[in-house]
Amino acid sequence: MPAITRLTDLAAPELAVYATLSEKDIRHLYEPDGGLFVAESPKVTMRALDAGIKPVSLLISEKQLYGESEAAPLVERLSQMNVPFYTGPEEMLKDLTGLPVTRGVLCAMERPEPVDPETLLETTRRVAVLERVTNPTNVGAIIRSAAALGVDAVLLTPSCADPLYRRAIRVSMGTVFQVPWAYLPHNDGAAFLPILKKHGFASAAMALKEDSVSVADAGPRGEEKLAIWLGEEGYGLADATIAGCDYTVLIPMTHGVDSLNVAAASAVAFWELSKKD
Repeated sequence: MPAITRLTDLAAPELAVYATLSEKDIRHLYEPDGGLFVAESPKVTMRALDAGIKPVSLLISEKQLYGESEAAPLVERLSQMNVPFYTGPEEMLKDLTGLPVTRGVLCAMERPEPVDPETLLETTRRVAVLERVTNPTNVGAIIRSAAALGVDAVLLTPSCADPLYRRAIRVSMGTVFQVPWAYLPHNDGAAFLPILKKHGFASAAMALKEDSVSVADAGPRGEEKLAIWLGEEGYGLADATIAGCDYTVLIPMTHGVDSLNVAAASAVAFWELSKKD
């Protein structure tokens, strides 16, 4: 059995990762080595474990720990790994974290080693490239769409929201542990276009321009390898990135609507541009 600590002192230092430290703090906790992140809910935590992510500790409500609950398989699995458990009533956990704990479970985990983006290009035919997408909800939703709609990997400029922020993980439903992703070397997305070309990828910029073609156009859809570029909400992709892409692609709209939220647009683009005719 693991060590189970019933919470009495919410100021205990071992709970800082769940309560007092910011996500930026825990991301850089052990620099120059990797830091931590926090996964929410039994399902998401199980997906992280399946991906080989190492757990550090579990914060779980007494109801989930001792009752017949959806967390039972997770409790059993982490028990076998001798991961320390911290528990208490759900209201106490809410006081600790400042918000309801999703499905009564939070798990602190070690961040995986960074991946070289070029290695992801060797075994993929469709990749999404996110440029300055700073909202964690959008990043999580885009990765979930990638998992569901045929995109093999996601690349991000360093200014994008961290896919391992709690909200990004939650919105992705844990698919951040299933879809390979990596950061580009810097925020200048256009500088990565030649590397994509070297690996045989054409690039399609999702943007509203006069020379844009429909997302259903045979050109980008017919490419054997395609990188689908998506920019930040409101401002979109940098002009240099758009100019360097092989295609500029839009989603035809009706009723005077000019664009979709970037996460919604990603789902449409992935569905159309990943089809195999």
